[in-house]
Amino acid sequence: MPKQYPFSAVVGSDDMALALVLTTISPEVGGVLVRGEKGTAKSTIVRALAAVLPPITVVAGDRFSSAPGETSPDGLRADAPTEVRPVRLVELPVGATEDRVLGSLHLERALSEGKAEYEPGLLARAHRGILYVDEVNLLHDHLVDLLLDAAAMGRSTVERDGVSVEHAARFVLVGTMNPEEGELRPQLLDRFGLTVEVAAPRDPDARVEVVRRRLAFDADPEAFTARFADAEQALTDRIQAAQKRVAEVELGEAALRQIAEVCAAFDVDGMRADIVTARAAVAHAAWQERTAVTTDDVRVAARLALPHRRRRNPFDAPGLDEDLLDDVLGNDPEPDPDPDPDPDPDPQPPSPGSGEGSDSGDSGDSGDSGDSGDSGDAPTAHVRTGHEETAGNDAPPSHVRDGRTPDDATTDTNVATMDTPYRPKLFTVRGTGAGEAGRRSRAVTETGRRVGSSAGAHGSIDLTETIRAAAAFQQTRGRTTGPLRFRPSDLRLAEREGQESNLVLFCVDASGSMAARRRMEAVKTAILSLLLDAYQRRDKVGLVTFRGQQADLALPPTHSVDVAARRLAELPAGGRTPLAEGLLEAHRVLGLERVRDPRRRPLLVVVTDGRATHGRDAVPRSLRAAGLLREAGVASLVVDCEAGAMRLGLARGLAEQLLAEHVPVGEISATALTRAVQERGQGAA
Repeated sequence: MPKQYPFSAVVGSDDMALALVLTTISPEVGGVLVRGEKGTAKSTIVRALAAVLPPITVVAGDRFSSAPGETSPDGLRADAPTEVRPVRLVELPVGATEDRVLGSLHLERALSEGKAEYEPGLLARAHRGILYVDEVNLLHDHLVDLLLDAAAMGRSTVERDGVSVEHAARFVLVGTMNPEEGELRPQLLDRFGLTVEVAAPRDPDARVEVVRRRLAFDADPEAFTARFADAEQALTDRIQAAQKRVAEVELGEAALRQIAEVCAAFDVDGMRADIVTARAAVAHAAWQERTAVTTDDVRVAARLALPHRRRRNPFDAPGLDEDLLDDVLGNDPEPDPDPDPDPDPDPQPPSPGSGEGSDSGDSGDSGDSGDSGDSGDAPTAHVRTGHEETAGNDAPPSHVRDGRTPDDATTDTNVATMDTPYRPKLFTVRGTGAGEAGRRSRAVTETGRRVGSSAGAHGSIDLTETIRAAAAFQQTRGRTTGPLRFRPSDLRLAEREGQESNLVLFCVDASGSMAARRRMEAVKTAILSLLLDAYQRRDKVGLVTFRGQQADLALPPTHSVDVAARRLAELPAGGRTPLAEGLLEAHRVLGLERVRDPRRRPLLVVVTDGRATHGRDAVPRSLRAAGLLREAGVASLVVDCEAGAMRLGLARGLAEQLLAEHVPVGEISATALTRAVQERGQGAA
């Protein structure tokens, strides 16, 4: 088995190390979400954590890792033999199904012996260990909900396929994500106990040490791991002592009031923030070998428990205003009565020319996670301060409100601002797809209402149809009495219809005919509203713009709608209208995406006034480009931005060529559409 990079050897990211340690001391904190750019050792430090946790005692042979005396679905005796083993790190792949997570009917025994026996899933395996989800933002929402519910309740209940089982599922949930690939919904963010932001160190000396340690580890893993063995053991002993001490820590009335005042000052929703902050403060006090919670413990807990709970929509910047935190708690932090020296010092501190190894990093991680020994001193290395306060649920980010660039000084371009986004009308792809679960278009999915059954090997079993398929062959299989005799060919899986996510590709006209500031503000606000809707429906989004003489792919298809919002805010307008080039670029991008992600159906949103003014035969070329999209079967929507009393209806003609839905920009809003229908109804009356 290859050596794992030592937890105590990781450089930087002290807050991440601290958050992981606190949630292992007190799993009731609720897990950790780690957000950070690629190559920042997120995966490495999580995988290294299991090696420094104290070993656990389990009932030998038990599939649920039950502790001695704990009730197990396997029904083992209370006096069954026990064994001591390391804590497990169970990794949940992004493509896992609900059956794999919860467990399900044991197919082999059900078909061969006619017995309905439960086969444990990943939650059972992770009991008393760590459940790690890399790229948790790409996991289906219903699976994230399921994991968080189990982590909060400490139990998993399975009622499916004729099986009814309840088992303990107490684990430390750790999720990592790259925000560039999309965000978690605020409701799911709130369910994680702690969150940290990690970034690669900008200090050249720290980066040198990262590379130095990584190279040393790759050259000789055995020697490098041995060098940090004492530090790893010291960390294990300290975590074990804190786990025993946490029940004795006193959370006094003064500390409770401080927690309530902090949560109220940051205007977080609900009471979960108060509870998590209190539990994290108690765990930090135990980590610091204290028996009572201090202001310093509350400050550290608030920095880890509150930043993600301030986000109201995906365009809000994460982070915490530490000046406000200090104002609420008092400007001068309480001195630590027993300052904690680094418990995991480098036993052989490297000199600049020593050639020591690099930080951790697997699968491309560059390794900047924190030395766990520093984590007890309320580190602040990579927590963003986030001094920008949000202006409410629908308030656009600061870059959207400001919206101007140095290009404003030029004569042929300008950058319009955006107004507050609104709830748009729902636009869907016609027909029934089979893509990733989402909330936009109809599709055959793993969740939803049952609409039929089919033969297969993977998925949710349709027990009734399976029995029905086997019943017709019982006589030919020689059955007279006893259980039904099944064959693999009898297996039927439930077909369910739900909703899928789509690829929403915006093709935006940024030419001079659109450059009037009021018009462009309306256009950008409409697109921002559609982006927010795409985020809530779990879509991928892309952005093609065209102006002057060419079209540009401003944003390749991604799950990160806040990146799309930034591109939109910086979008200048001016010049001629290369409509054909814009449509051809959209056709090219959709063709590539069809190869990369064939199950995800696209929705093309063309935002234009329909004019084509660039090059010879501008209009015929635009019609031919529209024909290519029509022939490819691309579902399209034309947002008509034409304004004024004299309208040419060019965008409507483009919609007819695309076989697309045509909507004036003023009717994108669901409220405006409802108002128009009501007004027409009153007029008819």
